[in-house]
Amino acid sequence: MLRAEQRESTNTSAMLSIFAGQPLYAPLLPLLEHLPDTGEPPDLNTLNDLAAARGIVTGSGAPLRFVVPHGSGLSYEERTWWLGEVETRPGNWHDCFNALVWLTFPQSKAVLNLRHHHALAGQRRDGQTSSGRGPLRDALTQFDECGVVLASPDIELWQGICAHRWQEVFWTQRARVEQHLKVFVFGHGSFDLLRHPHIGLCGKATFFHIDDEWLTRPATAQLADVDARVARRLGSELSIHASPRDFQALPLLGIPGAAQENSAPAYYQNTKQFRPLQLVGSN
Repeated sequence: MLRAEQRESTNTSAMLSIFAGQPLYAPLLPLLEHLPDTGEPPDLNTLNDLAAARGIVTGSGAPLRFVVPHGSGLSYEERTWWLGEVETRPGNWHDCFNALVWLTFPQSKAVLNLRHHHALAGQRRDGQTSSGRGPLRDALTQFDECGVVLASPDIELWQGICAHRWQEVFWTQRARVEQHLKVFVFGHGSFDLLRHPHIGLCGKATFFHIDDEWLTRPATAQLADVDARVARRLGSELSIHASPRDFQALPLLGIPGAAQENSAPAYYQNTKQFRPLQLVGSN
């Protein structure tokens, strides 16, 4: 039987191996590789120290703090807006990934919080008392949970994805994808599910057309630019993502390297995961 210290080391090594071996964790790796070696999510003090060191604020400009959930009388988004408090369950990877996304994409997360607050204020102003989010808040929530950012100078790759030409893009054009398409998972729910991925794991994607020089920038510079671009796009009153349908469905495990099985062309023939495009009006 393993001693406690050996079990802890084994759990830590296994968890770090999962993160390092899954390319879709790339945006969070600078943080994940330097968190306490316990094999468990970091505690709130560690997360708050990181947030304070980065000067991160919420949509209202309030300093960000991760707190244990308790009865504040405010909804999740309104508590974040008014108090700067993000409810985070200790020891919970889902909530931990939410915190890590705040630390990695602070501008985008603050804009999401701002848009939620304004939408809620608008509902109250219009006398809407139902608990429904509405299409805009549904879109914001879906991107927060399972958003993905694609960036490439090769717009034909994006056009192929939008047309659901999965095998053509991810297999026939695999070399082009590996050289010219950058994938940044944003959704904290997706990061959580990637610990134990399942067939059909899907993200909600948005695309930025960048130039070849952008691909040569350091990873930190790319992340900062993606954060700024997403914040501008989601913050626009003329947002192209005003409802969940405005995002492109993206089977995450089809991205080269995201699953060992996708190193064979037959992998992309599973229509349960790689669904053909459904034309409007088709049965």
